[in-house]
Amino acid sequence: QVRLVESGGGSVQSGGSLRLSCTASGVTGTSDCMAWVRQVPGKAREGVASIDGYGGIYYANSVKDRFTISQDNAKHTLYLQLNSLKPEDTAMYYCAADPGYCYSDSPDAYEYKTWGQGTQVTVSS
Repeated sequence: QVRLVESGGGSVQSGGSLRLSCTASGVTGTSDCMAWVRQVPGKAREGVASIDGYGGIYYANSVKDRFTISQDNAKHTLYLQLNSLKPEDTAMYYCAADPGYCYSDSPDAYEYKTWGQGTQVTVSS
């Protein structure tokens, strides 16, 4: 059974940066579609970025050119570098995984089979 554990969230001022990490344990596939998904209470979740082992990297338009997703397969860790943060980036950020490659250019296209517990990012103006 795969377990995902996020870390790195926190509170920053507008324009600041954070780096989120997600460590996977259990049986994971390097070809899985790994993603960061965020959610604000009362709003629909938003797929922020996704990556797979075949070189596929995709971003939501709202974070393109500000956020960078990467993964270190040797460490079984997924990262999300958040730069130029805005108050509207405030949300709970979840690490998620779906079997197979990322077949869509939209991180919102998946149900995601496995989820972490989330890490809170708060950006103040």
